[in-house]
Amino acid sequence: MKQAGKSALTEPAPRPTANENFLLISAFAPQPESPLVAVTRRITECGCNLVDARVSTLGADVSVLALAVGPWDAIAKLENALNKLERGENLRIMHFRTGPKPVQNTLLPYVVEVIAADRPGILHQLAEFFGRRGITIEQLHSTRYRAMQTGADMFSAQVTVGIPATTHIAALRDDFLEFCDGLNLDAIMDPMKF
Repeated sequence: MKQAGKSALTEPAPRPTANENFLLISAFAPQPESPLVAVTRRITECGCNLVDARVSTLGADVSVLALAVGPWDAIAKLENALNKLERGENLRIMHFRTGPKPVQNTLLPYVVEVIAADRPGILHQLAEFFGRRGITIEQLHSTRYRAMQTGADMFSAQVTVGIPATTHIAALRDDFLEFCDGLNLDAIMDPMKF
């Protein structure tokens, strides 16, 4: 029974159930190889399940970010298999234990898209804008490209943010658009549609 006045911060975190142990895996390989097949094979062979995965080509490398779940012994087996895989293949792998994503039912999902002439610091300024307001960045994809018509270097970002439900959305949108105008960014902020 919970004691009166005892803070939730001082209560011990609940232990994961036997089948809910999580391992976050980050793997890199030079193009055209992809670490996806090797990593997912080890996840399956060790008796774990793939919860979530992302694959990206960044520079000359292909990166895989994967979240595996399974019983504690299967996760330990996967950790050993990944260590052996890194020694035997042309891969760089990092992994560590984590937990499930916390339920965030008080956050409203919004999508932000930004396009601008490229210059250093745009992404930092965007992240800082949201961070100062307690808005979490849930997903982000940014890229630099050359405009077909003019050849100018351009910046593009698609960001999914979690806005606290207590936030006045119209005021936030006004602040965001004013912020973007000040930096000469073309941007939109819309609720995520499922």
